[in-house]
Amino acid sequence: MYEAFYGLKEKPFSIQPDPDFLFMGKRHSLAYATLEYGIRNKAGFSVISGEIGCGKTTLIRHLLNNLGQEFNVGLVYNTHQEVANLLEWVLLAFGLPYQGTSQVALYDVFQRFLISQYGAGKRVLLIVDEAQNLSPGALESLRMLSNINADKDQLLQMILVGQPQLREVLRRPEMQQFVQRVSAHFFIPPLEVPEVLRYIQHRLKVSGREAPLFTPSACVRIAKASRGIPRTINILCDTALVYGFSGEAAKIDVRLVEEVIRDQGKYGVFPLE
Repeated sequence: MYEAFYGLKEKPFSIQPDPDFLFMGKRHSLAYATLEYGIRNKAGFSVISGEIGCGKTTLIRHLLNNLGQEFNVGLVYNTHQEVANLLEWVLLAFGLPYQGTSQVALYDVFQRFLISQYGAGKRVLLIVDEAQNLSPGALESLRMLSNINADKDQLLQMILVGQPQLREVLRRPEMQQFVQRVSAHFFIPPLEVPEVLRYIQHRLKVSGREAPLFTPSACVRIAKASRGIPRTINILCDTALVYGFSGEAAKIDVRLVEEVIRDQGKYGVFPLE
């Protein structure tokens, strides 16, 4: 809609996770370094948590794009409180049979799978998204899976990704045994104001525009209205570009951003502030 008007080759502020747009600010760089450390050191568990929309999924997709061919990766996205048998979802993630068998048989299938992968020189990585939804019992079942070893080698590595509630769950006294298996962990906080300015410019540059489009004061106002949450920044910036295009504004200034925020408060289903 507004791409050609502002010299963009694509929309710069889509809310869909896209590793091409990943902004490596200080905290995201540390979070990624933590993930790399866990992978390289064959950590049983790595934990990445942060607010909704802080870029966790984009960070994971960037990691997946940089893993070697020796990794066999399984992804579990459908986590919720009513998950009765997490092991079935784990088997499904790796394309293994999971229907019509007992828990013991399921465990045996997965153990044989891990051993065969180890024998073939493969490393097995399980990523569980929205892990804050898992019950302590489900987390304990993951801990039991981490007990499958060959000599001193860890046959299964796991990355748990979740919202701040995940951190609270893991801090419970009954989770002490599980936490002792976590070798790498990081909580991603919101972006600070100077980072928001660089974040906006970064996404514009990836989309093909070198020249600044948002004024510094507009970026500061966006930073405060969004509380530094990348997804909210994207929504606000995208809407501001629609307003700017409609009014043929050469730059997105603070006046225009204030108009967007005000209109969202009056007419939007989800006010920005």
